[in-house]
Amino acid sequence: MSNSLGNNLLYQGFLTSTVLEHKSRISPPCVGGNSLFQQQVISKSPLSTEFRGNRLKVQKKKIPMEKKRAFSSSPHAVLTTDTSSELAEKFSLGGNIELQVDVRPPTSGDVSFVDFQVTNGSDKLFLHWGAVKFGKETWSLPNDRPDGTKVYKNKALRTPFVKSGSNSILRLEIRDTAIEAIEFLIYDEAHDKWIKNNGGNFRVKLSRKEIRGPDVSVPEELVQIQSYLRWERKGKQNYPPEKEKEEYEAARTVLQEEIARGASIQDIRARLTKTNDKSQSKEEPLHVTKSDIPDDLAQAQAYIRWEKAGKPNYPPEKQIEELEEARRELQLELEKGITLDELRKTITKGEIKTKVEKHLKRSSFAVERIQRKKRDFGHLINKYTSSPAVQVQKVLEEPPALSKIKLYAKEKEEQIDDPILNKKIFKVDDGELLVLVAKSSGKTKVHLATDLNQPITLHWALSKSPGEWMVPPSSILPPGSIILDKAAETPFSASSSDGLTSKVQSLDIVIEDGNFVGMPFVLLSGEKWIKNQGSDFYVGFSAASKLALKAAGDGSGTAKSLLDKIADMESEAQKSFMHRFNIAADLIEDATSAGELGFAGILVWMRFMATRQLIWNKNYNVKPREISKAQDRLTDLLQNAFTSHPQYREILRMIMSTVGRGGEGDVGQRIRDEILVIQRNNDCKGGMMQEWHQKLHNNTSPDDVVICQALIDYIKSDFDLGVYWKTLNENGITKERLLSYDRAIHSEPNFRGDQKGGLLRDLGHYMRTLKAVHSGADLESAIANCMGYKTEGEGFMVGVQINPVSGLPSGFQDLLHFVLDHVEDKNVETLLERLLEAREELRPLLLKPNNRLKDLLFLDIALDSTVRTAVERGYEELNNANPEKIMYFISLVLENLALSVDDNEDLVYCLKGWNQALSMSNGGDNHWALFAKAVLDRTRLALASKAEWYHHLLQPSAEYLGSILGVDQWALNIFTEEIIRAGSAASLSSLLNRLDPVLRKTANLGSWQIISPVEAVGYVVVVDELLSVQNEIYEKPTILVAKSVKGEEEIPDGAVALITPDMPDVLSHVSVRARNGKVCFATCFDPNILADLQAKEGRILLLKPTPSDIIYSEVNEIELQSSSNLVEAETSATLRLVKKQFGGCYAISADEFTSEMVGAKSRNIAYLKGKVPSSVGIPTSVALPFGVFEKVLSDDINQGVAKELQILMKKLSEGDFSALGEIRTTVLDLSAPAQLVKELKEKMQGSGMPWPGDEGPKRWEQAWMAIKKVWASKWNERAYFSTRKVKLDHDYLCMAVLVQEIINADYAFVIHTTNPSSGDDSEIYAEVVRGLGETLVGAYPGRALSFICKKKDLNSPQVLGYPSKPIGLFIKRSIIFRSDSNGEDLEGYAGAGLYDSVPMDEEEKVVIDYSSDPLITDGNFRQTILSNIARAGHAIEELYGSPQDIEGVVRDGKIYVVQTRPQM
Repeated sequence: MSNSLGNNLLYQGFLTSTVLEHKSRISPPCVGGNSLFQQQVISKSPLSTEFRGNRLKVQKKKIPMEKKRAFSSSPHAVLTTDTSSELAEKFSLGGNIELQVDVRPPTSGDVSFVDFQVTNGSDKLFLHWGAVKFGKETWSLPNDRPDGTKVYKNKALRTPFVKSGSNSILRLEIRDTAIEAIEFLIYDEAHDKWIKNNGGNFRVKLSRKEIRGPDVSVPEELVQIQSYLRWERKGKQNYPPEKEKEEYEAARTVLQEEIARGASIQDIRARLTKTNDKSQSKEEPLHVTKSDIPDDLAQAQAYIRWEKAGKPNYPPEKQIEELEEARRELQLELEKGITLDELRKTITKGEIKTKVEKHLKRSSFAVERIQRKKRDFGHLINKYTSSPAVQVQKVLEEPPALSKIKLYAKEKEEQIDDPILNKKIFKVDDGELLVLVAKSSGKTKVHLATDLNQPITLHWALSKSPGEWMVPPSSILPPGSIILDKAAETPFSASSSDGLTSKVQSLDIVIEDGNFVGMPFVLLSGEKWIKNQGSDFYVGFSAASKLALKAAGDGSGTAKSLLDKIADMESEAQKSFMHRFNIAADLIEDATSAGELGFAGILVWMRFMATRQLIWNKNYNVKPREISKAQDRLTDLLQNAFTSHPQYREILRMIMSTVGRGGEGDVGQRIRDEILVIQRNNDCKGGMMQEWHQKLHNNTSPDDVVICQALIDYIKSDFDLGVYWKTLNENGITKERLLSYDRAIHSEPNFRGDQKGGLLRDLGHYMRTLKAVHSGADLESAIANCMGYKTEGEGFMVGVQINPVSGLPSGFQDLLHFVLDHVEDKNVETLLERLLEAREELRPLLLKPNNRLKDLLFLDIALDSTVRTAVERGYEELNNANPEKIMYFISLVLENLALSVDDNEDLVYCLKGWNQALSMSNGGDNHWALFAKAVLDRTRLALASKAEWYHHLLQPSAEYLGSILGVDQWALNIFTEEIIRAGSAASLSSLLNRLDPVLRKTANLGSWQIISPVEAVGYVVVVDELLSVQNEIYEKPTILVAKSVKGEEEIPDGAVALITPDMPDVLSHVSVRARNGKVCFATCFDPNILADLQAKEGRILLLKPTPSDIIYSEVNEIELQSSSNLVEAETSATLRLVKKQFGGCYAISADEFTSEMVGAKSRNIAYLKGKVPSSVGIPTSVALPFGVFEKVLSDDINQGVAKELQILMKKLSEGDFSALGEIRTTVLDLSAPAQLVKELKEKMQGSGMPWPGDEGPKRWEQAWMAIKKVWASKWNERAYFSTRKVKLDHDYLCMAVLVQEIINADYAFVIHTTNPSSGDDSEIYAEVVRGLGETLVGAYPGRALSFICKKKDLNSPQVLGYPSKPIGLFIKRSIIFRSDSNGEDLEGYAGAGLYDSVPMDEEEKVVIDYSSDPLITDGNFRQTILSNIARAGHAIEELYGSPQDIEGVVRDGKIYVVQTRPQM
């Protein structure tokens, strides 16, 4: 609020004895901060007011400058002194206590004052009150409330009186003109007593003066200002549209009342716009000189000032100030003798009037907010069971039988020893034409063949520049040739029997002159000419295309046959957009057959076109209507595919965004006609306009939209050519490009001043015509196509009428009008809300057939794009925003992204998570930042997953096709990246980066999570993935900085520290192994710290972990050496394995578990049975003991497998590690001896476990396969290299199999009974996930819910982090077969988790919605579950007497422990 406005409000509101004389900005203070002010208020006010006509005389008293304080203009308790009032009432409250109520009606503005004074009352009195509106009986609670006011049970307000001597005083300020009276009681808190009015409420009526002139006219600008001030005073609330209108009219009423009481328009303007700021001498009447400047001129001048200032984002008070400054400037011009008419002509020239109207519409005091419809975001989920790209590729790798000509080509290529420069196969009538170009000893050999049955003649020539026809030298003509004008004709002949199985017509031409670059030709069959889709055939002699094929690779991961077709037809496609769009339309059927990869190929091709990587026009003239017709055909086919193949909708949207809308007949024809009308009407028939006209007639393109805009900008800038070139260059059009058109544009525009208005008008209309064809996804064009428009014809120029799309939702047009009016607003929040509401309303129409579907799709694409640009424009708005506002923006952008992509379930659940985080923040939940951080991490994972999908789908096609077509390498390298940047994902990522440090600070998370706190010294090595180096052996101590750590990798030999931005769980396998191996391991959340560490690659660093940080510094070789010696001294003795023997039983029950029969996993679970509290369940178990695998392998039925394994083991022992995978595969070929089946069945049934074979032979086969997979995991890479690293004899490793019935878990958990990060043995650390525990210990992205719990207070778990794992694993009732090796028993070796546990049935991956998970949403449920988990861990630790690593699950609230082992 400016100083002058502050003073005005102080003057109006407080009727105090002072007028402040300072110019500093008033900030919100508290009243009572200045004792001098209080003293003066209590004394008799010297301020006298008296009305004389319409003028108010003021007597002022000044305060010295240094004693001044700023005072809030918001309502608060004010000491009331002036007893003069229109309405006054006294009440006796008993004894000598009196209440006096004075009501002062508004004298200026819309504020009434109600003063309360209680004489001789208690020290603690409260006004218990409410307002009664006209025609209402119930109390309403005004927004204007004195300081200290509290809401009482949502039914009343309770405000404390201010003690002043023996009196208690209070003032209410009532601004709501709808309030008729105040009703109240008085509560005496000191005596706990209610003071009533004869048993009822006190009631005081407010005075509202009659309006003498209810229809008096008030300038709209003043109504807007008054309305804004009301809105600002009421806390800048988000009103629904109907409330906004009500408030606006209430502001008008207030001003009308003020006029009725005698105020002039000038007085009101002076008050509202602060023009009478300056102090005036005693007795000087307040006066404002009447301005002779009409409002519309003042507004136009203010707009011009704003444009010259660079269109800054003025606050409302500055806008008002600018308007008055503009009025003063114009008033000065009038005083110089310039007339109003002259001013008007000068100011409102060109489009200024229209601009001002639009700007005023956008710049009203508060942009209308909408009440968005409440929707369950679950309706946004798109889940399609489309075939994965890999499966599609397998289908594509099984091509149909080769055609006759393709078979011939294959055989012919094998015969030709020379390098083949070019190969093309063309479709001709009912057959095919092959052209092979080879190079031999400086000669070019061209071989042609066709399977057409009728006699064929080649009509051909040679070219020294592509497309040129030159008569061939007679010396090279094959037999039977004849020379014509600029060409030769040579007949094909039946191929000789040269060993080829396919009999075709063929022809060979040998060219000795190396200056020719290609050969144009057509075919002649009798009297019929055969062309290449209406054009000449052409084959180049350059080796570039063949080299490009080699660079492109084998096309794996692409729809290769489709891309090859595209590459073959590119020379035809580059003739014109008509050719390209028709070829694309012809290929849609092939793309549909190829599936996802097929449409990806079309997208890549169209994207190359749209980014000008391909030639748009070459030696071909085409009419605009022919281009628009071809576009129309292509977009119709894409529209149909969108309906019939919903699983490809995301890719189809992206294809359509690269193609204009097109249209039949009149739409395209108008491009041709309208430019002629523009030239005729504006007398600009030569120069640049004529050159552009020729280009438009012969080959219009999307460049014409840019050229038109450049002309408009040039004219608006008063013909500044710099502006013209700036617009062109910013949109990728250079002088060279203008000259490269078939109809080149050589000239620059050169218009006269008198042409300005007409050209701006006509080019503005022409822009819509151009965009209607070329810019389907342009917002204005897309809205016009959906809402309908009509353009009249003129002379020979045809008219165009586009009918509105039928079935649009109610209110949809209003949303679109708002978007158009506010699309350039700098404060974008309301615009974003409208854009998202429009997309939500549009979505149901996109999911069903509609003959105008493509218009709706182009509109949706345009709205999507506008969200992105609006968000990027709104970054400045967020610079000082609170976290809630950034979170709200994130939710809007995430909603936009979810509306645009397929397989969006994870994104939708992230969106629900953000809304929950906002709700938690607004509700004062202390965990809101911690929860929001988890949602942020999950959102990042979802974005990374989407980016990976784009890369996997699009990049191979871009590289293969781009290499063949000669696309710039830099464009190929960033192809997928640019696709991602063009969507909402990039904006969302930027917003997440803004919010992350805020959340970390709020939740006290710091920049690090320390997983293994070990001091380390080593050389910094930066890698992309830990997985890629897990088998490395580093000779020097190494600090690995790895971008990706999944959780189940091995830490390589020589690594002393591992730093990552990734978020593996603290209890994941890699974390456990880091702690066991005394390797420093930490996650770094600060990108700046991480970048600094990466920049230090190759240097020696010392890392010193603290509980929440890592301090690092550079050190020298000597310090490194001393650290290395210390590590070597601490190295433990070599570990040894004891080979186990078969004990004679294939299966044993839990009471038979011994160290000779099974590993620690099985023995520990058996030990717990009956010893843990009854609240903890232990699953029933049986086992296949040690030695069973070896016994099965030696059985006669497995002799073949045994021999194969012997060969592979020898291969492995010789260092060929590829044998590991072969060994695992071979183990799966084992057959089960009958005795094994018999014993396992007896033990399982005897223990009360279900026998899989009871459900049929297939179920037993599933169980047997699971058992074999457990045995085979002995040879997985991770486990094999781990044993080698600690020098364990891998041959001595034996594998028992623990068999348990799976508990269908709601949650799974892992407990470490000593906090692994801090080493604190007084607290338990645990992590919890939804579903089965494999997502916790395996390589599943995201974090689990983590908590600690003091052992002394197991009822008070403390959540450290909320879950961000997107996936949970769930399974039906089944059996799990767990690995239980003798390598897991060794002290000092983290063997747990190296081997596989395999369920009989496959787990179902479910995307988790944490917003409906009671562990997240129900605090009491969470506290109970986490406490019970901690109790179970503590009980098991006490049983063993040492720290334990425990795994378990929760089902229906009950805790089950499935295994425990000593904590490493």
